Amino acid sequence: MPFDLDSHSLPVIFAASLVLILGAGEAGHWLGVRAARQGAAAVSTLEGAILGLLALMIGFTFSMALARFEARRDGAVIEAAAIGTTALRARLLPAPHDRESVKLLREYVQIRLDLARAPVGPDAFEQAIARSNLLQEALWRQAQAVAAKDNAMVPTGLFIQSLNEMIDDQEKRLSAMTNRLPAVVIAALYAMSIMGIGFAGYGSGVESKRTRVPVYITGILVAAMVLLVLDIDRPGTGFIRVSQQPLSNAAATIDAFPAARP
Repeated sequence: MPFDLDSHSLPVIFAASLVLILGAGEAGHWLGVRAARQGAAAVSTLEGAILGLLALMIGFTFSMALARFEARRDGAVIEAAAIGTTALRARLLPAPHDRESVKLLREYVQIRLDLARAPVGPDAFEQAIARSNLLQEALWRQAQAVAAKDNAMVPTGLFIQSLNEMIDDQEKRLSAMTNRLPAVVIAALYAMSIMGIGFAGYGSGVESKRTRVPVYITGILVAAMVLLVLDIDRPGTGFIRVSQQPLSNAAATIDAFPAARP
């Protein structure tokens, strides 16, 4: 997308949306006044149809954004459960692999909590994921070392199984985080908003008895709904965020583990 909305804060986007949408209403009103002087007929039917399409477009994009938000929320819960299970099974490994594995998992979950506490740039995010991959490789080497000693051990098999699930869950969560609303959908939402409020302003200009106050109110509401859609679609930033409590609980559980056996 030529214009990256993620590089701007939500209040700035809301202000710009208000200018565009209310400006379209004013432009439409001015054109409606000119048309009324020339004897143009009212366009109430067309205005209602376009506003109906705008409502449908807002509902469509809101549903898409909400589905992606729920996928990110479910991803956090599933990954936290996988990390917690892996940590519990790591304690069953023989020393010193149990201590080393739990230590690696403690750092692994802490990386995710650090990413969630404050917005980070693309470079920092990529570095965190790269560090997570290194920790996964270190955990896998621990499993290999234990399996080389006795590949018939049940705890080792259980640990490897949960470790595989934890690695898979990271990929699923990353996929959910990068699955955003297509740029063409956001552009269509703005285009329909501008067109809808523009026609509402045009109708108020054609019909001299109508006031512009409903157009202003509708424009503000539309801009607020657009902001809500963009907020829900943003992972990790904005006013609406995915709760990281499951990961916090997993980290607290790992920290509360008693000292590993010598």
